[in-house]
Parts: sequence; structure tokens; C-alpha cells
Amino acid sequence: MMGRPVLVLSQNMKRESGRKVQTGNINAAKTIADVIRTCLGPRAMMKMLLDPMGGIVMTNDGNAILREIQVQHPAAKSMIEISRTQDEEVGDGTTSVIILAGEMLAVAEQFLAQQIHPTVIISAYRKALDDIITTLKENSTSVDVNNREMMLKIINSAINTKVISRWSDLACSIALDAVKTVELEENGRKEIDIKKYAKVEKIPGGIIEDSSVLRGVMINKDITHPKMRRNIKNPRIVLLDCSLEYKKGESQTDIEITREEDFARILQLEEEYIQQICEDIIRLKPDVIFTEKGVSDLAQHYLMKANITAIRRVKKTDNNRIARACGARIASRTDELREEDVGTGAGLFEIKKIGDDYFTFITECKDPKACTIILRGASKEILAEVERNLQDAMQVCRNVLIDPYLVPGGGAVEMAVAHVLTEKSKAMTGVEQWPYRAVAQALEVIPRTLIQNCGASTIRVLTSLRAKHTQEGSQTWGVNGETGTLADMKELGIWEPLAVKQQTYKTAVETAILLLRIDDIVSGHKKKGDEQNRPAPEPAQD
Repeated sequence: MMGRPVLVLSQNMKRESGRKVQTGNINAAKTIADVIRTCLGPRAMMKMLLDPMGGIVMTNDGNAILREIQVQHPAAKSMIEISRTQDEEVGDGTTSVIILAGEMLAVAEQFLAQQIHPTVIISAYRKALDDIITTLKENSTSVDVNNREMMLKIINSAINTKVISRWSDLACSIALDAVKTVELEENGRKEIDIKKYAKVEKIPGGIIEDSSVLRGVMINKDITHPKMRRNIKNPRIVLLDCSLEYKKGESQTDIEITREEDFARILQLEEEYIQQICEDIIRLKPDVIFTEKGVSDLAQHYLMKANITAIRRVKKTDNNRIARACGARIASRTDELREEDVGTGAGLFEIKKIGDDYFTFITECKDPKACTIILRGASKEILAEVERNLQDAMQVCRNVLIDPYLVPGGGAVEMAVAHVLTEKSKAMTGVEQWPYRAVAQALEVIPRTLIQNCGASTIRVLTSLRAKHTQEGSQTWGVNGETGTLADMKELGIWEPLAVKQQTYKTAVETAILLLRIDDIVSGHKKKGDEQNRPAPEPAQD
């Protein structure tokens, strides 16, 4: 009786604890960081991924790569999560945040080996993070948002590391124009909603140079009746979200008819209803109507007689964009239509055939608050990648408009911050100074990776860069990502928004702290017999 072990956890649970978990977490984070280490900087390599459906994704955007990778390890999952957070918050810096977090954990490994308690390391990291943020603010310069050349430079430094760097001038101006278009100021609050109002339409075919931003909206629809006009100058536009056909009952309805005239009467009622709807519309003398629902043949006939072009089954989001572009209001019922609901802000309505499809263009708007970006390119994969890159560029532009402060790019700001941290750590006493200094070392991973990706000599360049930063007034020196030599970022014109950098550091350090806190992983493993029947449970963390 005495010698029998006491089983607390059920038989098929697996428990790892202590040092083993911490090294496991650190290794997982390092592995994820290694996957996308080569995707940093202008000399970035691409990754080609096959998704489960057999589609191909070719990209060097950190978030897009990690989205496609399936991982088992819980720590690796949280690493992938942070790149998504970064993408949603600021839209850029998805690669660097992973590399930084991986490095922060890697430098903590030696302290764990020396039996320093994780909480000591964590408090040092916290202190370092606060100092990093203050140093960033001191090193930042404000920027004039209306200076077009400067804005293009900022967006250019975000695009430089992407595939579209070949067409960087075109891409920069597209991103800037699109963001400037959708910018709205209400009661002193800036609202820039790229997702809703700057739609990217990808049309395979043509060349990338054909891409452009429309002063207005484009939708993938054709007219409902072939005799309707396809080209209208200064159109009056009405937007509806009700259907122009006879309403069917919600549930199944049966009507018993005893006399034949009643049947004719019912049909007549339907016709009169549609006629009434069309008259409500015709009263406003519009040229074009868009509706989110269907248009019956009879309604088409009436509208055509009144010389009105109708377009049906427009997406809700597209309808909202048209409303913002030409100043119309979306009406839910035809009898409520008033003069002010009509949009007169557009200068041209036309339908063009591109490739095989007809596209409706509403362009030359007076003051559009929504726009469509048309991308042309050789293949679907290229277009998807260009769209991802443009999203990044627009996000960067948005960040600068909302928070107009910049820090030098190219690893310059990392080195400057690392230098400040190293100096501060000399004044500290106790065990905390070592993890604190390690954060400074970890920051150097960004310039180091930039040098590595160029194929230059890492140690030599990094040492000379470190030496450069000890001199006064050389905070803007960093690595030229093209050649792997030292350069002044001010002269190269490589700037990054402060918001992006702050978010990168916050996310990276917080994740490192989170993963260092974990000292136990309990995962429930299924028995061999159930293997065929049910999917594996997620490993839980405590």
C-alpha cells in the first residue's frame, strides 16, 4: 500500500514544469523568429507557402507568412498572435516585432541558466521598456503632414522592403492619395477608415503601371437592361437598399381564388405596386439608381422609359462607398425619397469593359470621401502581394497623419536606444542590471539582421555602428539596407512613424514577459484508441 504512487492528474495528461518549459518556450519563439528573419529589410527574401486548399501565397510580409503556418507549440502560437496584433494596430513592423520578441527571450536564456528568478528578469524588462519609450520620444522629430515630398519619403521607406519597391513612386502616391481621400475630420477628431472606404480592386491583366486611385468608386456590376445608358455626365444618383420588385410574403401564403377576375386583380395590384415604386423614384428625376436588392423586369421597363439606368444587387459596403463619394443618402423606402437624398457630387458615370467583365465607374467626384484603388498585374499571386504591400503603405501613411512624429529607420533608432540603455545600466546596482543590459543587446538584432540579409560582414559593421553611436549627434546613423554599409538615415530619407516603433517594442517586450512567466504546461493527450475519431485537443497553458 505504501509504495504505490499517488496519481493526481489523470493518466493521459502530460505535465512539464520548471526549466524545461522555459527553455521549450524560448526555443519555440526562436524558431518562429528564424522562419521570418530573412524577411527584414530591402534585401528581403520571399517565402512561398502552400495553403491547405492548394493555393499559393508568395510574400515577405511577416504577418501573412505566419498566418499560413500551422504550429503545435502553445508558445509559438502566441508569437504568431503578436504579429497579427501588430498588423491590426499599426499595419507595419510585423516582421521586426517577431524577431525582437524572439531575441528578447533568447537573451533571457542565460539568466535562467544562472538561476536568476524570472520575476527579476521581468521587472528589469519592464523598467527597460519604460526607458525605451521615453528615449524614442526624445529621438523623434515632428513632421509637417501637408508636405507631400516628406510623406512620400516616409511611405517609401515602408515600401522599400516590399516587392513593389520597383514601382515605389507609383505605390507611394497611390497610398498617399487614397489615405488623403478617406481622411475625415469631425469635431477635431480625425477618422481615417482605410478598411471600409479605400477598396482595393484587383483586376488580373495589364501591367502594374496601369494601377491608379480613382476619384470615386468602381464596382464590378453591369446595367440590368441593355438599352440603358452606359455613359452619363454629371449624373444624379439615388441609392436604395430596398428591392424594386413585388414583395413576397415572409412565410408561405396560399390564396384561394373563386372568381377569375380576382386573379387578374391580384396581378394588377402587383403591377400597380411596382408602378408606384417607380413613380416615387422617377419623381426625383435621377439618372442612375443603385439598389442592394433585385429589380424586376417590369420595374426595369418603367425606369428605362424614364431614361434611368438601374444597377442591382450592389454590395452593402460598395453602396456605402458610393454614398461617401457622391454625397447621396441611402434610402430604405422609395416613398421616403427626398431631394437631399440625391447624390450630385459625381462628374461621370460610365461602364467600361476590362478583360471579360463590365465595371461601373463613378468618377470625377467633387469632394470624394471614399475611393477605389485599381490594381492591375500579371497574375493573381502578384496582385495579392501588391495589395498586402499597399495596405502596409496606407497604414503607415495613416499613422503619420494621426500621430505626426518620426524616428530614423534602418536600425538607427534601435542602436540609439541600445546605447542609452547600456549607459543607464552602468548606474544600476544589483542583479537587475544584467537583464536590463541584455535588452539593449536584444535591440541590436534589427541592425544585425539588416546587415546579414545584405551579406555584409556582420561583426565589423555592427561594431563600427556601435562606436558611431557613442559620438555626439550621430543618433541617426544606421545600416543602409541595400549595401550593408553605415549611412546617415537623415540623408537617405529613411524614416519610420513613431507609432509603429512604439507598438513594436511594447508588443515584443510584453510577449517576452508573458512567455517568461510560464513555468508549467499541462496538456491533455488523447488515448491511442480515439486517435481516428476526434481531433486533438489544444494544449492548455497555466
